[in-house]
Amino acid sequence: MIRKTLSASLLALAIAAPFAQAFEAGDIIVRAGAVTVDPKEDSSTVKLNGGSIGGQATLDSDTQLGLNFAYMVTDKIGIELLAATPFEHNVGLKGFTGGLAGLNGNFADVKHLPPTLSVVYYPLASQSAFQPYVGLGVNYTMFFDEDLSSQHTAAGFSNLELDDSIGLAAQVGMDYMLTDRVMLNAQLRWIDIDTEATADLGPNKVKVDVDIDPMVYMVGLGYKF
Repeated sequence: MIRKTLSASLLALAIAAPFAQAFEAGDIIVRAGAVTVDPKEDSSTVKLNGGSIGGQATLDSDTQLGLNFAYMVTDKIGIELLAATPFEHNVGLKGFTGGLAGLNGNFADVKHLPPTLSVVYYPLASQSAFQPYVGLGVNYTMFFDEDLSSQHTAAGFSNLELDDSIGLAAQVGMDYMLTDRVMLNAQLRWIDIDTEATADLGPNKVKVDVDIDPMVYMVGLGYKF
């Protein structure tokens, strides 16, 4: 009996969904879900007082609560803001050899917020329950709470700082209207994030440039007001 009831409910949802009205000018859309920042970093070698000493920086990925707010300017064009709880990444060092091999490993933990403002375009008619979209925008990434590892603090490093970044962001995504108000959402973004990390090593200055350029994935639910 339960199986028959569940099957009937799913069938009713499948039949009803294609008739759900999607977006119209003036709609406000709020989405929430899991968002993963997966860096595809390209690091320069580490420099000491301007001269290369080898080695490179690495960053791991992190998943947080993602929030997405959109306002439909027309039935097909919207303005969208991506926000999230702070991401935390492990910054590592690799590639050092010889007497510098002890620098390899966990270098620091850093946090960042990557608010991104985009213009999005929905090509399909608003009567379609399936609504793919593309977007282009600007990202501002703020780095903070840069904490050096105990290993590198003991080695004499201090005062780690990462420059904030401004860059382009591109995305593709899709909404599937479950009702006139509720939707499933999936997004894929590429964000241009570049930073220069600096730290003191005694009286010396250490620097490394990193093109982080992450892929950003989000899956969640949305509600249309």
